[in-house]
Amino acid sequence: MPSIFPWNGHRLAWMAVALAGLILNALPAHAADYRINPARSHADFGVRLFWLSQIGGRFEEIDGDVTLSSLHDTAVVDARITVDSIRMGSERVRRWVLAPEFFDASRYPSIHFVSEPIALAMLEKGGDLDGTLTLRGITRPARFELLPSRCPLETPQQCVIAVRGTIQRSDFGMNGHRTALSDNVELGLMISLDYAKR
Repeated sequence: MPSIFPWNGHRLAWMAVALAGLILNALPAHAADYRINPARSHADFGVRLFWLSQIGGRFEEIDGDVTLSSLHDTAVVDARITVDSIRMGSERVRRWVLAPEFFDASRYPSIHFVSEPIALAMLEKGGDLDGTLTLRGITRPARFELLPSRCPLETPQQCVIAVRGTIQRSDFGMNGHRTALSDNVELGLMISLDYAKR
């Protein structure tokens, strides 16, 4: 039975492509508004040993982005830390924290944090930064403190934001040496942002 529409297959295909193009052009771009500059960003961690001294190190590779809402009144932070980029004063201790009983870097090469949307006004005054943290393949809710920053993201520019907080290593399967190591692990991020919206 002949179709009631006088279109052949080729014309239908071209119409579908043209319609898809119009839809895509009408949608807002999803490229990140800001990119984390890995060369100027880092993350520090520390854990108390025997409840007295503290061992710590610095992760030198952080990647990710910050995406603004369509109204530019909130932002979402998405940051990923490369675990084996950590630098420590002792190579022996570094090998231990990368081993399976701690960060287990060979199986879980990154630490990933995604924030809940935060009001841009909070950047100036600071406040709680809630989100999810994935460490050793385990994802948990996490709350960090966003420190005050002169960083109005609604105005394109380079800026730096600082975040700090504490997690419990047992929440992420790091249960070894509980009599010698504190369960609390302190994390601090210094994130340098470059404007990247196209």
